Amino acid sequence: MTRLSRALGAVLMGVFSPLALAAGLDMHKDSHCGCCSAWAEHMREAGFEVRLHDSPDMASVKQRLGVPQALASCHTATLTNEDGRRYLIEGHVPAEQVAWLLEASPDIDGLAVPGMPHGSPGMETGRLDDYAVLGFTADDARAMVVARYP
Repeated sequence: MTRLSRALGAVLMGVFSPLALAAGLDMHKDSHCGCCSAWAEHMREAGFEVRLHDSPDMASVKQRLGVPQALASCHTATLTNEDGRRYLIEGHVPAEQVAWLLEASPDIDGLAVPGMPHGSPGMETGRLDDYAVLGFTADDARAMVVARYP
């Protein structure tokens, strides 16, 4: 997909961010997980470049990157902003929240959607679960609610 077609897709989705077009995600996932691939496509449609890295041992990837165990989901992505700050994206976080993270540059380590809630990006099963996007720091067990869905 070209940068132009990603930009057009992002505009149509209503989550366009010039920062998203410049931002690339490194996504770590199990090679057999279909919902992870669906989330990657959601991010691409919003204008993000997504580089996939299959890993047979996601637990060690999460530990190495600093994802709090209580916030774990099926995939983990890293994203670096213009200032060189690295953020973690854990699980099925909507693209609009990742765009917000880039624009706001809050003093957190990342965003997470723990578990695999139905209706979140990549988990479109026809059922809609309520879920929250949490902001977190790796060295603190507390997490704050950044957004609620649906």
